[in-house]
Amino acid sequence: MNATWKLTGSIFLAFLKMGPFTFGGGYALIPVIEREVVEKKKWLPPEEIADIWAISGSVPGAVAANSAAMIGYRIAGLRGSLAALFGMLFPSFCLMIALSVFYVQFKDNAKVEAAFTAIRATVAALIVYGAIRICRTSIVDFATGAIAAVGLLLLFARLHPLLIIVFGAIAGIAVVKLRDRFGKPTKPLDEMPAPDYMI
Repeated sequence: MNATWKLTGSIFLAFLKMGPFTFGGGYALIPVIEREVVEKKKWLPPEEIADIWAISGSVPGAVAANSAAMIGYRIAGLRGSLAALFGMLFPSFCLMIALSVFYVQFKDNAKVEAAFTAIRATVAALIVYGAIRICRTSIVDFATGAIAAVGLLLLFARLHPLLIIVFGAIAGIAVVKLRDRFGKPTKPLDEMPAPDYMI
């Protein structure tokens, strides 16, 4: 029992530390979560984190909250899910209240505007970095690379993201069926060699 509560507390504290980094949405958190959950704590493998990001981005709700709940559940069940979710949301809740008061009073200040411009640029860098890391664990062969490339083109064509996710699912199923038909079964992720996802 003590070990269970200790793990739950560790999950809460880990996500409590990551919560303040949710500037720019959940995708900016990818490198932070991977460093804490995969590299430091070794709770989950990188391939599973990539799957969790894909699922979290394809269901309704905030990506950061969805991913925290899923990661916590994979580590320690329902308790872990609640611990991760509350840990992730509590700093954001407090910061949003503080920033709302701060922004209303100083929104026309040139220095404050410059600071927010710099934050947006930094968040963009974090999102690109996270996307590269996900690519290194998700694009494992020509077929997955082709699906990703087509998905990117569809995004630039302004197709609705939900339709692109549906396309990805259908394309993935079609690739697996074609491989099975030609005698080249797709290996499960846990049987594939772990890629060197570090940059």
